[in-house]
Amino acid sequence: METEISKKFAIDVLDQDAKKIRQLISNQRNHLCIAQCKAFEEVVDTQMYGFSRQVDYAVRLGIMSSKEGHKILAELEQELNQVYNDVYDEQKESNAE
Repeated sequence: METEISKKFAIDVLDQDAKKIRQLISNQRNHLCIAQCKAFEEVVDTQMYGFSRQVDYAVRLGIMSSKEGHKILAELEQELNQVYNDVYDEQKESNAE
């Protein structure tokens, strides 16, 4: 049995997975666990690693270009870094008061 998967479908699946990681990050930001919870960092690292493997697989299958794969990973990493920076800034302001 041979199944053909469209490029659009595969990219939609990757986008959904990226959205789940964004939601995980956003939920923890709301609870300010990021700064105090090392387990959260490990979970995010694991999720990001798994996602990068999915993207790499899609690139190797020719579903997306290497440039597209790099872009989706870079955007997600940039969002994660922004959340960490925001939390750091909030903590810095709290400690200054």
